[in-house]
Amino acid sequence: METSVHGLTGRLRSVWLYYESAILLSFVLFALSPLAEAQEVKKVWHIGLFHVGLDHVPPSLQPLQRELKKLRYEESKTLHFDWRNLPDEDAAQKTAKEFVNGHVDLIVAFENQTARAAKAATSVIPILLVHGQDAVAEGFGKSMSHPGGNMTGFLGVGGITKKQIELFKEIVPRLQRLLVLSDPKDSAVERSLASVRTAAKGLQVSLVERSVTTQADIERVLESLKQGEVAGVFPLSQSLNLKYSSLMIRLTSEKRLPFVGYRREWVEQGALFSYAHDLASVGPLAAQYIDRILKGAKPADLPFQEASQFDLVINLKTAKQIGLTIPPNVLARADKVIR
Repeated sequence: METSVHGLTGRLRSVWLYYESAILLSFVLFALSPLAEAQEVKKVWHIGLFHVGLDHVPPSLQPLQRELKKLRYEESKTLHFDWRNLPDEDAAQKTAKEFVNGHVDLIVAFENQTARAAKAATSVIPILLVHGQDAVAEGFGKSMSHPGGNMTGFLGVGGITKKQIELFKEIVPRLQRLLVLSDPKDSAVERSLASVRTAAKGLQVSLVERSVTTQADIERVLESLKQGEVAGVFPLSQSLNLKYSSLMIRLTSEKRLPFVGYRREWVEQGALFSYAHDLASVGPLAAQYIDRILKGAKPADLPFQEASQFDLVINLKTAKQIGLTIPPNVLARADKVIR
């Protein structure tokens, strides 16, 4: 009888241990389930993007967004864009600090003005420069192939001044005196002026150099021009092109003066011609760099990329309005002609 009681007690103990283990396992699984759910939630990357120039947005912005969508980044689900279009570099400096204080994962800086602001605000958060120029000279990176810091990107709006002056002379054969507008606050102005002077000297073109910063400055210089004083207008500084292109196109049109546009959109608005990189084509490339950076690549190891192909766009309507005949050999080389 005693043996039977001991046997029954052992069986009951085994059953109890079984249920105790089952209960403990259920508790552990229940406790871990919120962690498992949390791991399934995808990170929402926060990207700050900014640009100086209230009258337009960068042509590459929408292509960049479309390419990110193809790369499976969805707005508000895996990606949050904080886009700012700003009036000047002071506003860019304030915005860069806001991005840093907001702990963005990446800053996309369109043009040099915003890149300077971003660089001053952080040495840690990755910065992608889009449509920049003179990256090494500006101190954005140690070299083109090995930036070495927290900034990399795509260049293509500078470094072609000599070619633009040469085209100006071809398109306007009577060009002897050229008005050059530059912003003394532009950090690249001395380098750009040196290039213009060298090109003009080789073409026997005299330069009329004027420093302008504000709308009032531009109006004063252009409205004071006497007939025949100059045969064309060349806006040198990026800051002027970004903020005052529409104004300069209107005023030079009133003076019947040839005006070189910063990019093809300005030619569509009435500038005589542009020789520039297709900025929209940079968007998908920038998106791919964004993808690589978010996945762990360091800007220090991603080379700056420079535009290698440029388009010549000519506005024949503008040429007719100012009484200019475009040489046939130049027209034949144009990538786009607005008639």
